[in-house]
Amino acid sequence: MSRFLAGLCTALMILSLQAQNEKPNFLFIFADDMSLDTIGAMQRYSCKTPHLDKMMASGASFNRAYNMGAWGGAVCVASRAMLNSGLFVNKAQKGINEFPHWSEIMKANGYKTYMTGKWHVPGNPRFDVVRDPRGGMPKGSGYNRPKDMDDYLNGWKPWDPAHGGFWQGGTHWSEVTANHGVDFINEAAKDDTPFFMYIAFNATHDPRQAPKEFIDMYPLDSIKVPESFLSNYPYDEEMGCNPTGLRDERLMPSPRTEFAVKVHRQEYFALATHMDREIGRVFEALEKSGKADNTYIIFTADHGLSVGHHGLVGKQSMYDHSMQVPFFISGPGIKAEQEFNMPIYLQDAMATTLDLAKIAKPEHVQFNSVMPLIEGKKKVQYAPIYGKYTHTQRMIQEGDFKLIVYPTIKVSRLYNTSKDPQEMNDLAKNPEYAAKIQELTVKLKKLMKDMDDDMDLDNPKKAAGNKKKKTKSKKKKKDDH
Repeated sequence: MSRFLAGLCTALMILSLQAQNEKPNFLFIFADDMSLDTIGAMQRYSCKTPHLDKMMASGASFNRAYNMGAWGGAVCVASRAMLNSGLFVNKAQKGINEFPHWSEIMKANGYKTYMTGKWHVPGNPRFDVVRDPRGGMPKGSGYNRPKDMDDYLNGWKPWDPAHGGFWQGGTHWSEVTANHGVDFINEAAKDDTPFFMYIAFNATHDPRQAPKEFIDMYPLDSIKVPESFLSNYPYDEEMGCNPTGLRDERLMPSPRTEFAVKVHRQEYFALATHMDREIGRVFEALEKSGKADNTYIIFTADHGLSVGHHGLVGKQSMYDHSMQVPFFISGPGIKAEQEFNMPIYLQDAMATTLDLAKIAKPEHVQFNSVMPLIEGKKKVQYAPIYGKYTHTQRMIQEGDFKLIVYPTIKVSRLYNTSKDPQEMNDLAKNPEYAAKIQELTVKLKKLMKDMDDDMDLDNPKKAAGNKKKKTKSKKKKKDDH
């Protein structure tokens, strides 16, 4: 009997180890400031991203992935707090310090956790292995440029290491991040413990620096200016995007010129293509490791970016170019070449990994897994979609219509995003849409309440105290967006 019990215990131990080893691995890759304009497969512009295109084709792509917005100019801080806490925007600022992080939930369920790259979340990264955690952004941007062709030819150069920025330390930060990612995968190849990897590139955030060979891929005469180009946005100051005040907006001369927009987009696409090459190296290492068949990969970004759309440069707006990001997922059991157009939030990445790992979602996590959408069990993730920026902007997207409100000046803008994807035709002054504006305004107020948004849309001055508090914080971290 004792031999039988000993044999049974051994068998159970083997089965337990096998079950642990059968847990899927997760590779999460996060970009910064990366709009859908930069994804080659989207065929919006001429940006080249062959490795991300291949990943998109190998699994599921969500083409309407949103960021909810932010409480301050550093939109990535809010986005990453939501991502790592699982909380919606109006709870994440506090909750990121109160609840277990994504990595801690994975670790508590048997995963070895790795992290490298941009963090920008309060406190230190809570991972088993951390390499080169970076702050908000490299310090090396050129501002108010280029003023003209002479300034472009003789001024700040994205490949010049003398400017520091992504070149600080001697090796481009995207290459450093990929190097660590490859090293992590090589370590994981020798270990049967399931892994959760969090690789966060600082690219495509400014300074938009890349090796000259990547700049040369995008001759200026090949760059298209966005259809929604404006020399200045009519409500830029009122929406909190003062072209001479907000750091992101100071990167480009004001009024905007088509020439300056072309230069910035040239450098933006070059940095994206360079990062894509480095992501390709990480994918290659995963294939060589023997772990690829049991690994889910999720790629997304913390928010989009304007770079010339609507006379804006940064991401502090409620337009799709700033709120929408790529969201791709591939791995075991996920069919190739699937595209979904129902709105999701990019922070659904966290709940998705918990779902795939068969980890019960903690009660505090508000975002949802995308797997029921992929499996056809669900057709709607969130309806309507909510957006905010400080006390100056609120947004609701429902069906074909988007309503943007600038509460402090009582201005609303209405777009039919199905017929007008560039959001160029404001319907708010058209009497035919007065009822639609009223309907969406009522719904926005309810949505704000559901989202724990304490702003009174009819009396936004109640948020003035928050404005002063944020201004002080912004001054302290003005170059940390």
